[in-house]
Amino acid sequence: MKDAFGAPQSLLVLGGTSEIALATARRLIALRTRRVWLAGRPSPALDAAAVELRDRGADVRTVAFDALDTDSHEEVLGKVFAEGDIDVVLMAFGVTGDQARDEEQPTAAVRVAQTNYTGSVSAGLVCAGALQAQGHGSLVVLSSVAGERVRRADFIYGSSKAGLDAFAQGLGDALQGTGVQVLIVRPGPVRTRASAGRPEQPFATTPEAVAGAIVTGLRRRSETVWVPGSLRGVMSALRHVPRPLFRRLPV
Repeated sequence: MKDAFGAPQSLLVLGGTSEIALATARRLIALRTRRVWLAGRPSPALDAAAVELRDRGADVRTVAFDALDTDSHEEVLGKVFAEGDIDVVLMAFGVTGDQARDEEQPTAAVRVAQTNYTGSVSAGLVCAGALQAQGHGSLVVLSSVAGERVRRADFIYGSSKAGLDAFAQGLGDALQGTGVQVLIVRPGPVRTRASAGRPEQPFATTPEAVAGAIVTGLRRRSETVWVPGSLRGVMSALRHVPRPLFRRLPV
């Protein structure tokens, strides 16, 4: 349950090594979140993330979670919720893939779609059901501006995020009146360790900026946040650009 000041006490991260997720966890811990679950594939990186958050004062546990193993989701996530109420679930797992390779290797493209969409549908429904059963909580879904108007340059990744975004919107509508918030986060290109050295992209942002928008969106009980906020107007305009013209745009 949230504390007397409205701050969440517990956080479940799906994608426990995500830079955005960890930046969000740091902010929430600074705001008195005390119990954190990091779910992800067992790895030294997951263990290191847990140690860092423990050093910040949180009770941190790790749990083995594989987005592609959808048959395990109910059991794995059910055990987490059985330990006590969860105030915030942050779905932050996903893969970008490699567009050129994935077009040549359909099985690789399917892996992108299964991770970003199918895995999220499975985990999202399990968590939404648990939040609804406890009568409160927030489900934060890390979408992407890439799903708003899918581009030729990354249509495999973009289409998987478009599906995820549409799913999250529908789930949010279905949960209206239940006490459960669904917050969709649509960041622009995020500067991470993996993107270091690459050319700067328009409307690029940072994990810390996305984390700040998530915390603000949780406090305001928003349904959607854009990072940076100017992307809302840009994408509203781009959605109405005719396809022949859109193909020629440098986006």
